[in-house]
Amino acid sequence: MNPALSMTQPRTRREFLADVGRGMMVTTVGYEVATGLGISTALAGEAGDALSFGPLEPLVALMQETPLEHLMSTLAEQVRKGTPLRQLVAAAAFANARTFGGEDYVGFHTMMALAPAFYMSQELPTASQPLPVFKVLYRNTRRIQEHGGRTGEILRVVSPEPGEPGSDGGVSLREAVRRGDATAAERTFARIANGGPDEAFNQLLLAVQDHTEVHRVVLPYRAWDLMGIIGKEQAHTLLRQSVRYCVKAESWPASTRPDDPRTLLPRLLEEHHLMGRTAGTRQAEDAWVDHLSQTVFQSSPEQAAGAVAAALAEGMSPDAVGEAITLATNQLILRDHGRTPQDEVAGKPLGSVHGDSIGVHACDSANAWRNLARVANPRNCFASLILGAYQAAHDRIARGGDFLKWQPMPLARHLSEASPLTDAESLLQATDEAIRGNLQARATALVQRYGLLGFAPRPVFDLMLRYAVSEDGSLHAEKFYRTASDEFASTRPAFRWRHLVALARVTASEYGRPAAGVAEARTVLRLS
Repeated sequence: MNPALSMTQPRTRREFLADVGRGMMVTTVGYEVATGLGISTALAGEAGDALSFGPLEPLVALMQETPLEHLMSTLAEQVRKGTPLRQLVAAAAFANARTFGGEDYVGFHTMMALAPAFYMSQELPTASQPLPVFKVLYRNTRRIQEHGGRTGEILRVVSPEPGEPGSDGGVSLREAVRRGDATAAERTFARIANGGPDEAFNQLLLAVQDHTEVHRVVLPYRAWDLMGIIGKEQAHTLLRQSVRYCVKAESWPASTRPDDPRTLLPRLLEEHHLMGRTAGTRQAEDAWVDHLSQTVFQSSPEQAAGAVAAALAEGMSPDAVGEAITLATNQLILRDHGRTPQDEVAGKPLGSVHGDSIGVHACDSANAWRNLARVANPRNCFASLILGAYQAAHDRIARGGDFLKWQPMPLARHLSEASPLTDAESLLQATDEAIRGNLQARATALVQRYGLLGFAPRPVFDLMLRYAVSEDGSLHAEKFYRTASDEFASTRPAFRWRHLVALARVTASEYGRPAAGVAEARTVLRLS
């Protein structure tokens, strides 16, 4: 028997029957209800302080222990037995969290790709749905085993510090993070988490907001997004990764981090009387959104943050403000001249814009801030949008280049070359050829023309989805597909096609570097 498939045996028959009962109850009533009954929490492991995940533990161990050469066939067998993709994603998330704890670059990028991969799967035909999930699970297990498997786990059972959850928990957590004290931060956060997932999330954001660095921002959002798939009762485990990431980030030299916004944010919240207020509901005209977007894009970080704070103080809808911020970062993709010779590395050639490019990082960050604002309390809603604007302007300046003078794609020449095509099928075929030829500008022109002619967006998304699954994307293919599709759906018709045009450019940039494990996954899933 494959040891990866066997459950760690409880010490007594009574414990075994208790575990079985928990598993049956969770299956019957669901994770959310089970949590309310106190039967679906991460349990202390049999070996010391190791984390264990109750009925899901065998699958979690499978993700860590199955030899990589057998992983795809093992996962395919799980699917054939009826294991839902949602459950495989949950197991992978837990395996990733306890292995890396938010401290490994490839590890936390893989965790952030899990929810996007699951949502991508829901856009595919039934037979193909496991493919994007298997792609990320392969990356997950490979990195776990490179990291040392079960012997290299970072997250362990943590005891909460004494006291009630309380509203001051976020301040205490932030102070522990600033001191670089991981133990104190973990114990403080464990106490906070006793107050429930929403409390834990909102108090964590006080520490997150100390810096506007892409992974510090996107990590808690992607963890929160995963909870929509696997249940909020796992908030503590998933959000602990952000706690440890923030602690680790405090040790970095200041020169490698964005300017410190920790003094700017409190000042703007006070100056614009945003503390204690609820979010406004004033709707915005297209011209207003466009104007704020240009202000954020063209201003200094402090000016951009101030403009957004003023808009929120005037009662403008946070969603309209977030829309403007994401349109500003979209310009960084459309205007980017691509990687320079000194930035060129394997998988990211000269002129490419996929992976950790300024535009992809900026768009992922803005999307994260916008989504954090949607689910946070009013104070954190305001703070997220203010810092989202700050980061958008900062990214334009910090990475170099003259973005204010560079023209966005598609250029007039590329639009002219696309103009003879007038039917959807011809435009889609030409876009596919442009992607395969790594012709970024032509791909943007074709997609923009397709949108201007009023054709349905779904066939374009289907084309981009195919390559988001097949290509490596330097750890960002799944996340950016999700970012672009999310922003397209959340943006008004006058501007939404800009996000799909940007996705076309990134897709054309990343094509030609197939993702590890995908070919094998297609074979075991019996896909042509």
